[in-house]
Amino acid sequence: MHAQSPFGLAGGIDRKRLRVDYQRNGHVRIDPFLTDAAAYALIGHLAARKEDWRIVLNSGEKVFEIDHTAAAAMNVAQHTALDNAVQEAARHGFQFRYSAIRVPDAAEARVRSAHLLDSFVAFLSSPATLDLIRFITGQDAIAFADGQATRYCGGDFLTAHDDDVAGKNRHAAYVLGLTEQWRAEWGGLLLFHHDDGGLSCTTPAFNTLDLFRVPQLHSVSYVAPSAGASRTSVTGWFRSA
Repeated sequence: MHAQSPFGLAGGIDRKRLRVDYQRNGHVRIDPFLTDAAAYALIGHLAARKEDWRIVLNSGEKVFEIDHTAAAAMNVAQHTALDNAVQEAARHGFQFRYSAIRVPDAAEARVRSAHLLDSFVAFLSSPATLDLIRFITGQDAIAFADGQATRYCGGDFLTAHDDDVAGKNRHAAYVLGLTEQWRAEWGGLLLFHHDDGGLSCTTPAFNTLDLFRVPQLHSVSYVAPSAGASRTSVTGWFRSA
């Protein structure tokens, strides 16, 4: 792991209660998840990486990325055309738009990386973290975590999906919230879609880990243009080999 990694689990995590709640609901929020120092170090790191964020969106099954330079070069008409295309596609099928910073898939690359984000994802695959996640989920086959930083700004969203992709061996999804003082009316809610048509949700927060079973239908609600901040998190899956 990165020599300067500050990451550690928060004290007082009630493993037994979380396990019961997870088995009943398929979702728990661990609050807090990291030590305060670790969480603030990570959000500071992400804020400093201004030019590393890429806009990520799809057109059907194809995924496109727009880097910082290309996004800055787009004029008003191009931004409007992109917005219109994304909104139109969302009316009829699966659609998303948000910004992301990728983390290397290879564990060795994360360990060698100088980036704190990569070190955090490596921490998720550490023995102490995996022991906690296996206990809560009851999934002893979980062997590692992957991840990426995500940022939802005004107009961003992610429509309903269940994360069940053949060959990925995903057992549980996670969202590490790194957003302070978020207002629910700004959107960006993590929504869980139930079989009876009902919904449950969590509001973006700081230093919380939403952990939920795969497959499970969920979405991220539209972030209002009036939102006073961006919804920042690290997201990914706990997987078996």
